[in-house]
Amino acid sequence: MTTQHTESSPLVRIRSLLPGLARAEQRVAKVVLDSPATVARRSITEVAEAAGTSETTVTRFCKAIGVGGYPELRIALAADTARSEARVDRDLGGEIAPDDDMATVVGKVTFADARAVEETAAQLDAEVLEKVVVALASAGRVDVYGVGASAFVAADLQQKLHRIGRISFAWSDTHIMLTSAAVLGRGDVAVGISHTGATADTVEALREARRAGATTVALTNYPTAPISEVADLVLTTAARETTFRSGAMASRIAQLTVIDCLFIGVAQRHLNDSMKALDDTRDAVGSHRLETRHDGRRKARETGK
Repeated sequence: MTTQHTESSPLVRIRSLLPGLARAEQRVAKVVLDSPATVARRSITEVAEAAGTSETTVTRFCKAIGVGGYPELRIALAADTARSEARVDRDLGGEIAPDDDMATVVGKVTFADARAVEETAAQLDAEVLEKVVVALASAGRVDVYGVGASAFVAADLQQKLHRIGRISFAWSDTHIMLTSAAVLGRGDVAVGISHTGATADTVEALREARRAGATTVALTNYPTAPISEVADLVLTTAARETTFRSGAMASRIAQLTVIDCLFIGVAQRHLNDSMKALDDTRDAVGSHRLETRHDGRRKARETGK
């Protein structure tokens, strides 16, 4: 399994590693996530007391998220808080309240979506991404698995690959995922998409694909989630769940960002064929598109009339 090792916001790393932390370390994580600016000013003793644990646990937590020790965590949180305060309206980063008006709801939802894309890009491991692109570009066949909201993302990847002539299938039914995975082989690629990384159907399908000899890829928000155990390559997003699950939208936006990067990477490696395929598919559906005024003006310019 290959995971990320790039620099990113400490809060992004904490959220992504949260499910894999020990219970006491999760309490420390909650204290940090609830008020990072406050923790940046607190002593290790104060943080331990707030989390109902020991200073030793706080130190273990710091090492688990890759910052070395508590002094380093305070510095990282202070820097991250300063960047955030300089960049955004703090009110937009809050939870959606029952009495928020629609303008505020729109602001908070779009802020969450934009932040998901920004933070996903910041922590995305270009080296792992490159390996996935190479695998997809040379694959004899690509299976993409996802259920629920992730099924829409799986369908998007399949449609993009199919449009440039790459043989690919997107499955969301458990039985079909498993039977399809069973007939994959060496040289094929299976991609499992799951925000939590704990969707049993997707994990099981990816495990079966790996057993069959295919290269397995996971796209998840949590690098230590169960799906990572059955993936040769792991790509992660950085989306947060918020009130009314607007985070479910943010997670899809973050996933689609990674999908776009994969698609463009694969298309680059088959540039001439990809461009021809895009032109051919555009022409194939052209007669089903109603002409607009813009189209008429463009044709007039092209013909000189």
